[in-house]
Amino acid sequence: MKLQQFRFLLEIETQHLNISKAAIILCTSQSGISKQISLLESELGVNLFERNGRKLTAITAAGKKILTLAKEILSKVDDIKLTAEEYTNKQKSIAIATTHTQARYMLPVIVEKFLSLHPEINLTIHQGTPEQVAALLEQGEVDIAIATEVLANRESLVALPCYQWSRSVITKKDHPLVKNKKISLKDIVQYPIVTYVNGFTGRNSQDEVFNQYHLQPNIVLTAVDADVIKTYVRLGLGIGIIADMAFSKDQDSDLFKLNVKHLFGITTSQIAVKKDRVIKPYVYPFIELFAPHLTRAIITQAIDCTDILSRRQLFSSVSIPMY
Repeated sequence: MKLQQFRFLLEIETQHLNISKAAIILCTSQSGISKQISLLESELGVNLFERNGRKLTAITAAGKKILTLAKEILSKVDDIKLTAEEYTNKQKSIAIATTHTQARYMLPVIVEKFLSLHPEINLTIHQGTPEQVAALLEQGEVDIAIATEVLANRESLVALPCYQWSRSVITKKDHPLVKNKKISLKDIVQYPIVTYVNGFTGRNSQDEVFNQYHLQPNIVLTAVDADVIKTYVRLGLGIGIIADMAFSKDQDSDLFKLNVKHLFGITTSQIAVKKDRVIKPYVYPFIELFAPHLTRAIITQAIDCTDILSRRQLFSSVSIPMY
């Protein structure tokens, strides 16, 4: 048995038995995962999955029990590494997984301040899709994950609401929408739209609003980077829908911004740690610097919550700051 086989097993479950998706998240090949799972089944003498041809259709009863044990083993392996690091220079490091929006617009000031307070810390940032960010934390590759999507729904993670934000429509200064003091969804769908890729920066909840009112937006281009969205708005390709945090009065003075919180509401970004894992000492002050309401006591309470619902109830009485 190999630890990597257990990691493959866990990611297959996370990706709802889709080996192709698991391979993408783990940066390996589908055939490589299939081979390792077959070798593990041969060694154990049991089938971990039910199959229809090459397609996995369900986890067997034996597979479910072995999966539970594999999670415990990998969690203990992570704890052993962290405990050993407490007695070496390696403990003075923090690895963060996050999306482009967080890395580009929210983290620079926080990272600069944190490193000025703790110059002995080696801080690394890994960028990826929300799914990749969550997977890196689940696999123990990073200490913290920050994203808007995915984190709050992962059972193996403790997701903490760090800040709220709204959206803005951006246009060229000579665009007809500039004359509107308050725009509607019907105003927006009259024009080509440049916005985020599905699964990034609250795009899914944005689409839900259009669907709720049976409106079909004309989305002509999508990007993970708000700077790309702004570039194509400047070229006249369409109007842009971006997160407020991505607009700078100084750098984007050639564009016009219309806040559309009244249309799309408020979205909450999450910062997460892995459940049942030793947390490095410097993780707590970093989180509190990023989100001052997330004190060590609050984080500990959230970790002690037995499920996602009770965690949400805990934060229902906590004031979450607005960007």
